[in-house]
This record gives sequence, C-alpha cells and structure tokens, in this order.
Amino acid sequence: MENNCAPALAEILFGSSHSGESKRIQQLVRKGLAYKIAPRVYTTNLADNTHAIVRRNWFRILAHLYPGAVLSHRSALECKPTPNGHIFLTYLYNKVVELPGLTIHLFKGKGPILDDQPFFEKLFRSQDARAFLENCMPIRKSEDAAKTLKTPEIALKLAEIRQIHADSALIRLKEQARVLAPMLGLEKEFKQLNLLINAEINETPNNSKRHSGLWENLLGKPFHLPTIQLMEELYLQLAGKNFPLYTDLNTATVTYQHFAFFESYFSQYLVGNDFELAEARHIIETGTVVGGRKEDGEDLLFNYQLVASKKEMEFTPKTGEALLELLKKRHAKLLASRPNKYPGEFIASFNASGKTEWVSHDLLEGTLLKAFDWYCLLQDPFAKAIYLHCLISEVKPFGDGNEVMALIMMNAELSSRNLSKIIIPIVYADEYHLALKEISQQRDCEAYIQSMLNIYAFSATVLGNTKNEMERYLRSCHAFYLPNQGKLRF
Repeated sequence: MENNCAPALAEILFGSSHSGESKRIQQLVRKGLAYKIAPRVYTTNLADNTHAIVRRNWFRILAHLYPGAVLSHRSALECKPTPNGHIFLTYLYNKVVELPGLTIHLFKGKGPILDDQPFFEKLFRSQDARAFLENCMPIRKSEDAAKTLKTPEIALKLAEIRQIHADSALIRLKEQARVLAPMLGLEKEFKQLNLLINAEINETPNNSKRHSGLWENLLGKPFHLPTIQLMEELYLQLAGKNFPLYTDLNTATVTYQHFAFFESYFSQYLVGNDFELAEARHIIETGTVVGGRKEDGEDLLFNYQLVASKKEMEFTPKTGEALLELLKKRHAKLLASRPNKYPGEFIASFNASGKTEWVSHDLLEGTLLKAFDWYCLLQDPFAKAIYLHCLISEVKPFGDGNEVMALIMMNAELSSRNLSKIIIPIVYADEYHLALKEISQQRDCEAYIQSMLNIYAFSATVLGNTKNEMERYLRSCHAFYLPNQGKLRF
C-alpha cells in the first residue's frame, strides 16, 4: 500500500535560525526544488502562480511572519483578504508590506486582549465586539485599501447576527463593546456602534425587508452562519496539510467499472437501499429491474452510471455557480426515476432532522457559495474531496439523495486527479455515520478527517480484474459484514 502513496513536500517553507533547517532549504533552492517568494518565505510549488500560492497560504504566512498579531478591522469580520488582496493586522508597528498577491497593512496597537481568540497558530483574531468597534473608525484611504467596512455593510453584519441569534446577541455585543472601548481608546467608535445596534434592534419587520435586497447585492446571498462556521473550522484543520495521495489502481475501464459497482452498491446500502449482491449485479449488468422494486433498482443503476463514467467523474466545480449547476445535474440523473423527489431541484421549504438543524431553503445557495471560497483555497486533493463531502452532508440541498450526492462529489474530486475513489463498506457504516454526526453536532473535525483517512487507505487497496476477484478481496476484508459482526481489516 505504501508504494501507491505519493510523497509531497510542504508547499510553504520558512527560513529558520536553525542552521540545519536553513541549510536544507538552501539545498532545495539550489536544486531547483524551491524558490523564494518573500523574505524568509519559500515555496516548493513550481507549477502554480506565485500570487495564488501566497493567497491560499496567507494565514500560515502571517502567523509565521507576525506572531502575536491580531487579524483586525474588516479582516476580523471577513476572515480573509479583500478581493484585491488587502489584509489588515494590529501589530507592534505601522507598516505596509507587499507580497505577491497580498498587501499586508500593519497598524500599531494592542495585541490580543480578553476574548480575542487564536485564528491560526500564533495569529489571533479580534473578537466580534472589538472588530465592530474597529470598523467604526474613520478612514481616509481609498475604498480599495480601506481597513473598515462601509456603514451599510456593518449594519448588514449586525442584521445577520440578529437573524441567526436574535436581539439578545446584539445586546450582549453592545455591552462587550462598552467594556472594550475605553481599553482600546475607541469611545467615539462605540457611540457610532451603539447607534447602529439600537437601529437594528428597533427595526420593524417591514423595514427589515429592505435589508434583504441590499444585503444580497452588497454581501452576496444570505447564508446559514452555523454551517459556515463549521466549514471554516474544517478548512483550518485541512489547510496547508499534505495527506496521502493513493494512486488509482483501477486505471483500466473495466476495473474502474468493477470498483464503481461496489462503490454504488455500498452507497445505496448506506441510505437503506439494500439488495442481495447477485440481484444488484443483474440490475447493473442488464440495466433492468426485476420484481417490485423498480425505483430502488433504478436508484442503484443511475448511481452506478454516474460513478462508472470516467468522463463524468472528471468534472469538478471551478466556480460557486458551477457547483450549484453540477449538483443539480447529477441529482437529476441520480433520482431520475423518482419525480416525486424533485430530481435536480433544491428543497423549497424548511426541513429539520433530529438535533441537527438543516439549512433553510432560502439560505441554501448562499451557504454553498460562501463555503465554496474555502474549497477553492484548498489544494490537497483529499482535503478538497472531504471538504466538499462534508459541505453537502451538512447543507443537505435536496429533499432526498444528499448522502449519495456527497459521496459522488467527493469521489469526482479524487478521480479527476487519477487518485483512488472512496467506498464505504457495510462493516464501516456505523463508524462513518458516527464521524458525520460528531462533526455536525460536536464539531469534531479531527475525528471526521481521521475516519475518512482510514477508509481512504482501505479503498486504495481494492483491486480486481473481475467483479468476482474484487468481491473475494472485499469479503476477505469483512466488507460485507454488518457493523456489529466485526471490523474492517486489510
């Protein structure tokens, strides 16, 4: 299994005072395996544009170059550089630093205080009350390099908090800002923030409607904040890391299709669509369903047709809008036999399931589009794959078929890079569902990542020139056992 795991160097390296580490980096530079992109910052990525490398590693670079700095002003509320690459930090001195694709604005001020939390390693982020106070500061620079949001944008951020957490959250924010203002010398800014918060709390239902159109035009479509917070946490756990890259062993069309058979068979089992293996083989090999389970059989058949097509599995979304269209297109194919499930259409009304709140239909597209930003920043194929899998599992954009769609989108990410796809055998179903439950309800990203790494390592070993050969291997791994009958072994 070790032979098909491609090694990878860290994309970003930092100069070190340690002579051994410094010598290693210089050797990489001399051999043409790395180059300097900024003072004390190097990259081993020789293929991508330097601006893009810096932009997707901005948080890692800032944490290393400016330890103890605080992501502040508009950057504290947006948690990313502006579209034109500006980022704003409170640090030990005033300075503007230009890096490829990134302009760092350093402002002399207080470091982390009270509830300011670590954002990434030694890089902190202004707590909300501090960030809103900072954004009420007057500005003199051009709009492009402005460190603060506009007043309407601040008002809409407050409206967002009220929408998700009710008036009590704004009242609490105001009291926290009242305490912080004299500590930061921002008493005037507190008066402005106080006016904005009071105006939002006193907003009548009719007046609040005027926010919606302005909100969408100014900040994009509204989104489900808890889901976005979860996806940000997962992104931070995945960003900048190198995971195993298991080359697909089933490169021949026939073996790719054998794998796809078991991939779709197990996927359908996960959602309660259970067939005898011989019956499933008949459906796939003949394209016909015998008996009274026509819709169930066609779900399996259409699932297989999607994942058995190398051409289909080459498509991955390049824009947020492309993600929405690709989801709808594949869902329309997957549930083509179930018109009552609205194939290819996002849900049009609110849903709820157990303890976990589903994203409301009016926040679906906005949530997918906003979360897509972090997907674009991720570079590791495994990281991108499971990030997208988690996003679809959390958002649940369709009335039915979400779990299978999450697996299809995940495997397309891997297959498009000629990497092994992932299957979730029956024996692993409980562990898989537990990992999804833990990240959804407990925000345990590490457990989810590790669970997916485990099953990815197993999936990469599944090979067979015939279905029978592949089946024998899977049975030797206990793949068809019920979860309470044993453990996966390979």
